[in-house]
Amino acid sequence: MSANDPTPETTPSLQSIVGNLPYAKGHGTGNDFVLIADPFDEHQLDQAQVAALCDRHRGIGADGLIRAVPSKTLAEGREVLESSPEAYWFMDYRNGDGSISEMCGNGVRVFMHFLLSEKLVELPVGSRLPIGTRAGVKIVTRLEDGYAVDMGPWEFIFEQAATQNGLDSRVATAGLDNARGALSISMGNPHTVVALANAAELENLELFAIPDVQPLPPHGTNVEYVLAADPVVHEGVGSLRMRVHERGVGETLSCGTGACAAAAATRHWAQAQDTLSWKVQVPGGELGIEFTPGATGREHVVLSGPAVLVSRGEISAI
Repeated sequence: MSANDPTPETTPSLQSIVGNLPYAKGHGTGNDFVLIADPFDEHQLDQAQVAALCDRHRGIGADGLIRAVPSKTLAEGREVLESSPEAYWFMDYRNGDGSISEMCGNGVRVFMHFLLSEKLVELPVGSRLPIGTRAGVKIVTRLEDGYAVDMGPWEFIFEQAATQNGLDSRVATAGLDNARGALSISMGNPHTVVALANAAELENLELFAIPDVQPLPPHGTNVEYVLAADPVVHEGVGSLRMRVHERGVGETLSCGTGACAAAAATRHWAQAQDTLSWKVQVPGGELGIEFTPGATGREHVVLSGPAVLVSRGEISAI
């Protein structure tokens, strides 16, 4: 049984935990979310309640839940406001099992699209808006066909091993015949990237099981499996395919921060530091990655892609 499938004994009735609660359902390249507007911080759902809402058999079904609250209502949000007072809205993100997560790259785009649809913000094409997350402030730019998010700097989780060997861990995965070397990268949340040899390995992965990562980053990790294009870089653009196992969820159709980490790891392995633009194909579509200089001298990653709202509803007490 997966982490996103709580047992009947521990799954509360949706009707018993919330009443008259409007929600929207949205996705970014197939990475889907339940979204709740909570401008007065009235719906502080606990882990079991979030898991029930995200349950695909007995709930609405989603990879995670995003609650839109003013930054001032949460301790993490107030910390964001100290350095970015214009970050009025905070993305309170939970994984599908209800556990708290730092943030979600696809989720930030869908969150911004939701704020616009709720008329909680205005953002003309080409304009930017800061959003608070548990991984700090994220600057979102509205595009003609989606959104671009400055995800901030990337960094190696195990710096010394990564720079000396290009690998810092080993990952055993169902569907692969042996453990593979990997590279762990932080995008504000943890990722461990595994390079694969061919398309068959990518297709044969059995990501319903949790990969065994050694050493495991302190707060767990998302695991990305990448297959670089041949050649890796063509006409100045790097390309790769990716599948992902997300903490607290299982396999998802996409992971925005995971795509950023996968591009950073592949670029490092290929010694292609001069290649700034990357395309990442995930089962749910395509994401764009751009490496740019940061204001503090650390390289930032900009993630771009679509955001879609597919339905709205209300959970009512009966």
